[in-house]
Amino acid sequence: MISLNINHAFGEITQSQIEAYEPLVKKAMEMLHQGTGKGSDFLGWLKLPAKVVEYEINEIIDTADRFKSCETVVVIGIGGSYLGTKAVVEALTPNFDLLQKVRNCPKLLFAGHHLSEDYLAELCEHLTGKKFGVINISKSGTTTEPAIAFRVLNKLLKKNIGSKEAKEFIVAITDKSSGALRALAEKEGYKTFAIPDNVGGRFSVFTPCGLLPIAIAGIDIVEMMSGVLTIGYMIDRHLPFTHNIASRYAATRHALYTAGKKIEILANYHPKLHYVGEWWKQLYGESEGKEGKGIFPASVDFTTDLHSLGQWIQEGERTIFETVISIKEPSKLLKVPREKDDLDGLNYLAGKRIDFINKMAEQGTRIAHVEGGVPNIQITLPKLNPFYIGQLLFFFEKACALSGYLLDVNPFDQPGVEAYKKKMFALLNKPSS
Repeated sequence: MISLNINHAFGEITQSQIEAYEPLVKKAMEMLHQGTGKGSDFLGWLKLPAKVVEYEINEIIDTADRFKSCETVVVIGIGGSYLGTKAVVEALTPNFDLLQKVRNCPKLLFAGHHLSEDYLAELCEHLTGKKFGVINISKSGTTTEPAIAFRVLNKLLKKNIGSKEAKEFIVAITDKSSGALRALAEKEGYKTFAIPDNVGGRFSVFTPCGLLPIAIAGIDIVEMMSGVLTIGYMIDRHLPFTHNIASRYAATRHALYTAGKKIEILANYHPKLHYVGEWWKQLYGESEGKEGKGIFPASVDFTTDLHSLGQWIQEGERTIFETVISIKEPSKLLKVPREKDDLDGLNYLAGKRIDFINKMAEQGTRIAHVEGGVPNIQITLPKLNPFYIGQLLFFFEKACALSGYLLDVNPFDQPGVEAYKKKMFALLNKPSS
């Protein structure tokens, strides 16, 4: 099981202050499970662990098998439609998988998550003349970034392999009954999966939005969902506050926020977790940042960023706290070799595992940051595998919903996202619908 340690969060807040949040968190938990809180129309994610039954998993796996003849599959989506997939795939794929054929599965590339012309043009250059797959994720089919990417890539795939065969390598994940992408999929005969009406994008990684591309990438989604189901029981509303890590994380964050800690930095000591940080920033940023409230979510990759942002974290404005994701056991084994001349002075580390040195860097950083006025929360995964990644993401989702209710905001909408779109469409002279 993943675990939570809040012992190093104390200083400006106390254990008793966190315990005082128990009735408030319990109220938030009941609102969440009874559907009486804000945004109750979007609570479908809460029941996903139990709802993703065997036949749905098998259909997803069978569809993933369709793409085994493709060297590349492009996942088109923006926000939660791609960040959850990216987080899981980056965490569980060999670091240099794109440079060598380590595994017998397609490589995932991503499009539709920004409007860079250079990126999309260079992607097309890479895919020209090749058979590739497309997973198009959009509830409406009209969101600007993914809609443009699909237009371009659909045309290229048809040019590469012909219109008839192209249909076999396009999957639409969209609204179950309406919208432009649903209409196009039915017209063209694409394989489809439905995005549940009651699941928002940033909570969608355990729907076909995430499960299909993750399965295509060769990751065991059955093991991942097993982890989700297990953690679901361990952070259920019936578990006491003292043992419920989602409740305690939400309470600790809120106590720190009210004490003036307005920025939460999610840190990791494993480069494969970089996109977990990116997914987490969207989850908490869109869920909490409204009505002039909310902790600002930031992320860093240690030890790399200790040589850049580390200075600010150590001695900058004291409005921050850290949540650190730790991996207890690495997947590989590598020790520091001994050198006869010891010109770099590292022989004192000879024979030690590099992970041991990394752990000492983590421990030393935690001590320095806490002493420097930066409270520290630690989340530990026993290993980096599908089971524990599933646990981690669902834990964050549950704690995020509780955090939103503690702030008295709707954690499931994102009204501010529409502001830039209105200005952009006006500048583009978009016709009125």
